[in-house]
Amino acid sequence: MPTELTLLTGHSRGMGRAMALRLLASGHRLLGISRGRLQGLDPDAGAAGELLEWQADLADGAQVARRLQAWLEGQAGQPWQSVTLINNAGLIPAIVPLSRAQPEDLARALRVDLETPMQLCAAFLAATANWPGQRRILNISSGLGRRAMASQSAYCAAKAGMDHFTRCLALDEARLPNGARVCSLAPGVIDTEMQVQLRGAPDSDFPDRPGFEGLHLKGMLTTPEAAAERLLAFLARPDFGKQPVADVRE
Repeated sequence: MPTELTLLTGHSRGMGRAMALRLLASGHRLLGISRGRLQGLDPDAGAAGELLEWQADLADGAQVARRLQAWLEGQAGQPWQSVTLINNAGLIPAIVPLSRAQPEDLARALRVDLETPMQLCAAFLAATANWPGQRRILNISSGLGRRAMASQSAYCAAKAGMDHFTRCLALDEARLPNGARVCSLAPGVIDTEMQVQLRGAPDSDFPDRPGFEGLHLKGMLTTPEAAAERLLAFLARPDFGKQPVADVRE
């Protein structure tokens, strides 16, 4: 029976899928939360772990958070050596200057990229407050949370907010006897659908597009599988959480 419980958003595609497969292969019980399901799972690869999937719209974070808290409260008393929340899901809204952004597009991006991770962290911490095992939160951030970029106002703001709320959360948890270890971690530049979206934007809207195109042409993008391996290795480090905001490349 698995003794490590991991909750992962955005588990069905890209880097999230790669993390899900690795976690299952290493024997975790995995709750994946995404609009889609994990496809192409080799039964032998996932045999060591257990997979539970919720199909949910993460733009409705309050509903997902309430469901998560109730479900976790039902897991209390299980012999979990560790329980981990990985906020991985994210989206980039239309790549245009803020003056041309649509209110609904901005709202959805800020909900998925910032509001929902905060709500899930709150639910996770409340439900597991008295659990004896190790508790960890890994928020997948971005270098764009630390560097401004034209036509990326919402995404940059959301990731900067993720970094800063994680700093606040680390201060909260440091005061508790078994406080959670938390980190907002930039994963590097990864060859995902987001990169395709950035490379496809017109230069007139996105002046940094040639730089992203150059990374792709020069083979400088990390594969989702390699990125997943680095992120999970970082999560497993004994000093995880010592720095509440970090970069996997450091």
